Amino acid sequence: MLKLTSVSTLIGGFQAVREISLEIPQGDLVTLLGSNGAGKTTLFRTISGVLKPFQGKIEFKGRQIQGVPAHRVVGLGLSLCPEGRQLFPQLSVYKNLTLGAYTRRKDRRGVQQSLEQVYALFPILQDRQKQLAGTFSGGEQQMLAIARALMSRPELLLLDEPSMGLAPLVVRKIIGEVIKAIHEAGTTVFLSEQNARMALMIARRGYVLENGRIVLEGSNSELMNNDKVKKAYIGA
Repeated sequence: MLKLTSVSTLIGGFQAVREISLEIPQGDLVTLLGSNGAGKTTLFRTISGVLKPFQGKIEFKGRQIQGVPAHRVVGLGLSLCPEGRQLFPQLSVYKNLTLGAYTRRKDRRGVQQSLEQVYALFPILQDRQKQLAGTFSGGEQQMLAIARALMSRPELLLLDEPSMGLAPLVVRKIIGEVIKAIHEAGTTVFLSEQNARMALMIARRGYVLENGRIVLEGSNSELMNNDKVKKAYIGA
């Protein structure tokens, strides 16, 4: 579904992503591990069209999308749930969700169906749909951010650090239950995550990013048992 070939991206003259090549098959759940500053967010923003690579090729469903504007990438079926959630805090839950479906705004019946689906996944959003997003807790905001990304009905969902700043119980719910349920419902998922243990528990495969480069790749069990991964990202 997604294929990157030698993709490199500059941020303020600094090469934050260096010759990245990877593949995400349709129906898979793949994780991207790496510390702060490794280039995970830059890579996800490049894939989703927010940033433009200065070299390399990005193919989504067989079509080259490097340089395609972000809103058109969403329309093709690729959605990003960004790091830090980036909600509209002064707008209601309902407004945030409908903005997530902006590229589908003429399909009123389809948008309503998507609303019902995200409400089923996150009942609290339906119960508090008139509440301002900025008044939610961190975990509730993350649920809203994921739901907003799902409103575009993506075939491929990029999740950038969904556990950042959240309590362990909330992390277990979002990664161990919510993301797993989204994948099992048929959405291909590419998950960027610092919580390597939780990510590898639900992912089938993974990549490790260091200093903008892919340094390791393998199945979840291969990475879970890799001494370097255990030392750097999992611990005892």
